[in-house]
Amino acid sequence: MKGLFITFEGIEGSGKSTQAERLYKWLTSQGYDCIFTKEPGGTDISKKISNILLDEKNDKLSKFTEFFLYLADRAQNVAEIIKPALLKHKIVIADRFSDATLAYQGGGRGIPVKLIKDMNAIATQGLIPDITILIDLPPEQGLSRIKRKDRIELESRDFHYRVRAKYLEIVRANPERVKMLDGALKPDKLEIRVKELVKPLLK
Repeated sequence: MKGLFITFEGIEGSGKSTQAERLYKWLTSQGYDCIFTKEPGGTDISKKISNILLDEKNDKLSKFTEFFLYLADRAQNVAEIIKPALLKHKIVIADRFSDATLAYQGGGRGIPVKLIKDMNAIATQGLIPDITILIDLPPEQGLSRIKRKDRIELESRDFHYRVRAKYLEIVRANPERVKMLDGALKPDKLEIRVKELVKPLLK
């Protein structure tokens, strides 16, 4: 595939969604053929899955049910949106991808990493982002930015600290692919840093 696959990751309230959307708008304004998607909820089918995952009333959802639902959401997103776009040489920007499952279901829920990687390989059809931009922020700062919290955002502070710790571990393990930026920066400054990371890949 000769397209370009860019993913954004980060804890709740880190600002990753804002930066993903800003990058999409900028690339589109520059004339690039660009697709934006997100997890969960990037397709019509995925939106139904997302409603189950994020509904705060679903407090009896087991960690493995959650895990499989996220994988199902990703499998649909890859099959319907991401892979077809990359085959057409488009730029795909995704707000979360497979690293999120390692962080949330691996770090946060304690599901074995090997199992997650094996299942992710199936759901993604082996797709790996060309670059992943992690917007890092301490959980208390990120959560303080959110007014109405969903089921995941309502998890314990310890859960969110475990998620962040796993993200930082992912950065250390994948320094060529995963680039970390400071989520405490003002959005405009963050946007500049994001563009600096992406521009070399556009040549």
